Amino acid sequence: MGVRYNNRKWKESMRLRLDYNNMMTEFVGNKEGFTRKEIRANMNVIDTAYNLVQLKRGRAMMGWTELPYNQEETVADIIATAKEVRKNCDYFVVLGIGGSALGPMAVFQALCHLHHNEIPKSKRRAPKFYVEDNVDPERMQALLDVIVPERTVFNVITKSGATSETMAQYLIIMKILKEKLGADAAAHVIATTSETKGNLIKIAQEEGLKTFYIPDGVGGRFSELSPVGLFPAAVLGIDIKEMLAGAAYMDKICAGEKVFKNPALLLATFQYLSMKRGKNISVMMPYADGLKLIADWYCQLWAESLGKANDNAGNKVYSGQTPVKALGVTDQHSQVQLYTEGPFDKVTTFLAVDDYRTVFEISEGCENIPDVSFLGGHTMNELIQAERSATEYALTVARRINHTIYLPQINPFTIGQLLFLFEMQTAYAGEMLRINTYDQPGVEGGKQATFALLGKKGYDEKREELKNAPQKKEDYII
Repeated sequence: MGVRYNNRKWKESMRLRLDYNNMMTEFVGNKEGFTRKEIRANMNVIDTAYNLVQLKRGRAMMGWTELPYNQEETVADIIATAKEVRKNCDYFVVLGIGGSALGPMAVFQALCHLHHNEIPKSKRRAPKFYVEDNVDPERMQALLDVIVPERTVFNVITKSGATSETMAQYLIIMKILKEKLGADAAAHVIATTSETKGNLIKIAQEEGLKTFYIPDGVGGRFSELSPVGLFPAAVLGIDIKEMLAGAAYMDKICAGEKVFKNPALLLATFQYLSMKRGKNISVMMPYADGLKLIADWYCQLWAESLGKANDNAGNKVYSGQTPVKALGVTDQHSQVQLYTEGPFDKVTTFLAVDDYRTVFEISEGCENIPDVSFLGGHTMNELIQAERSATEYALTVARRINHTIYLPQINPFTIGQLLFLFEMQTAYAGEMLRINTYDQPGVEGGKQATFALLGKKGYDEKREELKNAPQKKEDYII
């Protein structure tokens, strides 16, 4: 029996759809909306971005474009190792930060039971799952209060092995494991890192750790479809081959140069033109709890890739668009008031689901209270769809541009498509803005200051700079 993602009809039935009606003048008016004529007037920028992405794909820091195609041996190793982890441990913990944490968390939330850790192991058929993406000491203690280290496998993820937060966690965990297990401690730690450089690969070799490798051309925020995300997903029982098949399917959809046929290129175009108009906030609003952390993952991808002081020619441009996460229906009661009546500085992306994985009927009752009784006989599915449509309509009549990406279902194939769609959109947008999409110099400044404050060798000059920084005034502290 063949796998479903090899069936053409099934794949077509699972294709993501982009509805951009509410970006156009016919729906939000001439002042806020766009026309096809305006988009065509920017074809030089659009074509240049498309051609540069095509030229660069698979090279330098665009190695992520080839992840759907070049990991056959790695995937086989991941699946075999994940099977052993599921068999031999009760807890699986990711030690990582940034893309090393946000990607695994997003896919876990999307494709596992929403209360995975609370249901019996017989139903989840996988270890309890935790991601430690901060260095709050209370959080580390809380983790140790709920896991049994001897029954836990820790996946430490950092390409460089110089990520202070992740390596601090590693040092704590390895000490505990060695105290409890001695020479067997190494069997409880799996490293995901660079094969050729950095500190973690050296540590892994010294300690004899099982290791998966992050390709050189794959940065953290583009790494979810590498072992960074695939291994945790496989431990959780997620079909990672189907995820990669979904990414490959979206890659083919986005292969064409015609902007109105290429959803990633069109999304990038709308955001680029919106930024030129001063719309510097990008709202991601999924209408499914399973997609909630996709918005968190997108926030890093969009912010860290596009927020740059300089363009490729060295000019000061201060580019970027602030990503904001919201959850439908929850944030209709906290943020949508601002979106409909506040400044005209936002572009809203709705994530909609056609068919949820369950149908839940709303019970009849409270017949003497019309404000309540009208709900009886409907389903929660109908209610959340109506709420999404109503919010979309409210934004549109208020002349606030928005668009919707529809997922036929939430499954590994559609999640693979969605991740790759946003990665391609980001790549195109970076080229339109003429910036380096793949560096993060603003992050490095904070890292260097941290190293200096903690006395790391080689940071004497930065330490002196911090010493000479203006001292805070007591008058300004109340």
